[in-house]
Amino acid sequence: MLFNSYTFVILFLPITVVVYGLLTRVAGRRPSIAWLVGASLFYYGWWQPKYLALLLPSILVNYGFGLVIARILPSRRRRAVLATGIAGNLALLVYFKYFNFFVTSINAMADTGLSTASIVLPLAISFFTFQQTAYLIDVYSGKAEEYSLLDYALFVCFFPQLIAGSIVHHGEMLPQFSRRSRYRLNDEDFSVGVTMFAIGLFKKVVIADTVATFASPVFTSAEAGDPLTFWPAWQGALWPTPSSSTSTSRAIPTWPSVRLVCSASSFL
Repeated sequence: MLFNSYTFVILFLPITVVVYGLLTRVAGRRPSIAWLVGASLFYYGWWQPKYLALLLPSILVNYGFGLVIARILPSRRRRAVLATGIAGNLALLVYFKYFNFFVTSINAMADTGLSTASIVLPLAISFFTFQQTAYLIDVYSGKAEEYSLLDYALFVCFFPQLIAGSIVHHGEMLPQFSRRSRYRLNDEDFSVGVTMFAIGLFKKVVIADTVATFASPVFTSAEAGDPLTFWPAWQGALWPTPSSSTSTSRAIPTWPSVRLVCSASSFL
């Protein structure tokens, strides 16, 4: 479900915002957070529901590791739990992103016949893996507070940033979820969000999609092994999709008065 799709703009986003606004008025903080978590999980599972079976255990396991690290006193045991959590996160990432690369490399170097796996890369696996790894490290260093599972789940899977980025830090996100002022719609924030979202859509639909008609043949030629001259290479390099994604992903959370802080790693 892309940010510029009819399904997102006409159905998902309005329903999410309206229900959130009603819940903030009649039910309070926890039901509002729960609604955003549910909407975010629905959004993530829209493409491949089966990968919820990867995201949900990742959230639960990392949250559990964080609790254990925060509550265990002996430093050696805390380091062991931290190392286990980081190793688990990285192992998951390496398997999905690099398993076939390693297999084909071994086959090429050792002339073996190892079979590759049929792996479809889960959406946003790098985002939620690195966010949670950074959280575990900060818990170990005493730089992170102990949050509820609901708040932590929203930090990891909040739909405006989960798929399009950026990689956000818990210190920028989780404290915002605990402020009562975040759980009512604000006219100024809503207006800013609409404006930023419109700018992002303009960048994507008018600029990026137009430039794509020139950039796509460049990528096709490069994939086929054709040599690229200077100007065609720049046509491919200047495709402004990342800018449009960042504008829209930062616009949406302003409606529940949440600020996303983008980092340079968002574009890696």
